[in-house]
Amino acid sequence: MSGNNSSKDSMRSEGKSRLWRNARLATLKEGRPGLGIVENGAILSRDGDIVFAGSESDVPEIGDAETIDLGGRWVTPGLIDCHTHIVHGGNRAREFEMRLEGASYEEIARAGGGIVSSVNATRALSVNDLIATALPRLDTLLAEGVTTIEVKSGYGLSIESELKMLQAARALEDARPVRVVTSYLAAHATPAEYKGRNGDYIAEVVLPGLEEAHAKGLVDAVDGFCEGIAFSPAEIARVFDLAKSLDIPVKLHAEQLSNLSGAKLAASYGALSADHLEYLDEDGVKAMAAAGTVAVLLPGAFYAIHEKQKPPVKALREAGVAIAIATDCNPGTSPLTSMLLTMNMAATLFGLTVEECIAGATREGARALGLLSRTGTLETGKSADFAIWDIESPAELVYRIGFNPLHARIFKGERFDR
Repeated sequence: MSGNNSSKDSMRSEGKSRLWRNARLATLKEGRPGLGIVENGAILSRDGDIVFAGSESDVPEIGDAETIDLGGRWVTPGLIDCHTHIVHGGNRAREFEMRLEGASYEEIARAGGGIVSSVNATRALSVNDLIATALPRLDTLLAEGVTTIEVKSGYGLSIESELKMLQAARALEDARPVRVVTSYLAAHATPAEYKGRNGDYIAEVVLPGLEEAHAKGLVDAVDGFCEGIAFSPAEIARVFDLAKSLDIPVKLHAEQLSNLSGAKLAASYGALSADHLEYLDEDGVKAMAAAGTVAVLLPGAFYAIHEKQKPPVKALREAGVAIAIATDCNPGTSPLTSMLLTMNMAATLFGLTVEECIAGATREGARALGLLSRTGTLETGKSADFAIWDIESPAELVYRIGFNPLHARIFKGERFDR
């Protein structure tokens, strides 16, 4: 990854060892059946990393490690929200109300609503203001066991404001015990001052803004919105070409409202993920499978905008495409700050299994961020990021609605109670 996440990961408490015993583990380790369940399990952490995860009978010499009895509770990897827009100004609750009263999208836009309102509100805030407005959303996610979160820019749409958003996203990692991955999303929409001039906007804002953000160490990945109401594949390719030259991985909002073959384009650049995917076709599925591009499904947006076309889950499964899920937390089309509800929505709306939902919120979320070597499963050598649950079976994490059974959140070997 680009940016500063590797240095952040090295900033762990030194010399601390802990044995978390009398637990039932869902390791999510690849190569194990299902959720990788270990009954009578234990996790030994040292200096913030996992040095053992498995059967308690096989725990190595623990020396002076602190021992914590988990009372038979379930432990999963920490949840990962791999697609969010939690840094932004304002909200669009009034637009929600207007839609309920029968107003059309066009009427709302003429009244100053839509993405324009979010851009105006975001541009008006300082970096510190953006941090302050994002923290309540972040805290809600952390209270449900999230240990890693991706945060996008994309509501500034000017070089200065996009940089502010990324600076605020980076600062969240200092304000809270969480791993933050940043995505540069200036190719999200065309601002009013560039209306009808997408090419000029890319040339004058998106590309130079990316170069500056990269130089400042603010970018871990580059994203875009490939859609008829946003940017064409050719326009996105210009952005991806620069990202490739800077050695920054890419991802893409693709096939949400129509099929422009955005996922196929993203796969041709070896994209980490293609996200939304309601209108993904067979060629796109094949391209993603060949490239190892993760499908990130976003049921919150599907729900909020009353979408009817579901992503092709069966085709993705059959092709062996990894499936992740995320909140897509944003002020307009998915004001969702719950990975637990996201798991339930993914099951009830898209037909994912319990295993797919939990894997999608942990292991596959890490894969979609290029972080699978560091987090997302309970394995030796990975960061000690996990969630301890008061549940009788892992299925409860997907089954319940509006209920949070988190007992404790562990990040880099340190415990944080909800």
